[in-house]
Amino acid sequence: MAPEPLTLDGRTLEGGGQLLRLAVSLSALTYLPIHIFSIRANRAPRRASRPAGGLKAAHLAAVEWLARASQAETTGMEKGSPKLDFRPLQRGEFLRETKKKDVKDGAVWNDVYDVDGSRVLRRETEIQLDSPGSVCLILQAILPYLLFHSSDAAGSEGGTASNVGQGTTSSVPLRVTINGGTNVSKSPSIEYINQVLIPMLVEKVGIPPITSQIIKRGWSSGRADVGAVQFDLTPFSTKSKLSEFHFKERGEVTKLHVSLLASDSAARNKLKKMVIERILARHPDIEILFPVEEDTKNGARLYLLIVAETSNGYRLGRDCLWERKSNASMLETVANNVTKQLEEELERGGCVDEYMQDQLVAFQALADGRSVVDSGKDMYATLHTKTARWVAEQLLGLAFDERGTCSGCGFEAGEDLLARTKTERDVEESAEELERLEIR
Repeated sequence: MAPEPLTLDGRTLEGGGQLLRLAVSLSALTYLPIHIFSIRANRAPRRASRPAGGLKAAHLAAVEWLARASQAETTGMEKGSPKLDFRPLQRGEFLRETKKKDVKDGAVWNDVYDVDGSRVLRRETEIQLDSPGSVCLILQAILPYLLFHSSDAAGSEGGTASNVGQGTTSSVPLRVTINGGTNVSKSPSIEYINQVLIPMLVEKVGIPPITSQIIKRGWSSGRADVGAVQFDLTPFSTKSKLSEFHFKERGEVTKLHVSLLASDSAARNKLKKMVIERILARHPDIEILFPVEEDTKNGARLYLLIVAETSNGYRLGRDCLWERKSNASMLETVANNVTKQLEEELERGGCVDEYMQDQLVAFQALADGRSVVDSGKDMYATLHTKTARWVAEQLLGLAFDERGTCSGCGFEAGEDLLARTKTERDVEESAEELERLEIR
């Protein structure tokens, strides 16, 4: 019998899309039903005539995919809805359903076989947006599910170790194509994902490798344009766990990676020169690399990302997406702002930048052991990070301390966390009853 849904107030703390994305992600993974009300109620509408908050197209794309994958029953899953009921099919029922011939994880996956059709080479899925909503925020919402969910129908070969750790896998590879925006306002860019998020998650957290390919760029600036990105990864094997991780001792900055996207080569070269001058004024001996230099062929599309790489393998980034017609003064403004913000980030002394903080919360919560993330002076935490911690605490019954440290639940890939919780509760109740009998 399914438990009663956990109710979450969508106005809590940051009160935006972060709360929704993480709550639905963990719900789908753990089979815990949730009810969220006042979704994104802290988000002011662009027009006074429209209500605040509610589900937007990009949120719906992630929620709908997770609903299909977990075979969840939903109500309120429509654009503009201020509330959502999300009730994943319980683990036992899910396995029975997915063993049926024509049902595969809610029909979100297509299996690709070898030439003789005897072995599954990979499983593919696609998420479609008709507008340039953020590809990267959709990835953020579904990534824990992709990595930790496992079933017989998912093609997992299984695993026997109770704690495999550090990205060990024996599962069928997954290919996820997400259509939407790669460079979108108020969202991480695909450059940030490729140069900061993925390297940090793989090399420092210990998840399995992820590769990405930009099929087409999607922009929210200039003429709205929908793009696509293909992600390839292999999930954790059944019963394996993510080991605890420790982000400490950042080390010295050894390299700066500069990515520039501007309307033409002249604008790009001007911006490049400005950035180099500002970097060398502060770091005269630093190595500067340029992993991405592209013409956007649109005067209203300008993007700059600078990533600091340290001697201990940490990466911190700051960026700017300029959404108005660019000229020489605007190029200077962008160069000044990004270099200054990165210096402020580095002066804080932490191992992560403020945009990476909240991305680690789900992995801290799911890991086996006590994970530590040094965010710098006064253990600074953004409102997004505090919101993510609150969601994880509500759904998984754990706690983050004032320094952002957390003892994770030790989630086993593919496990029924509700069944484990019930077993632990039954054991506690039996122990309490035995203690009462002994006292008598």
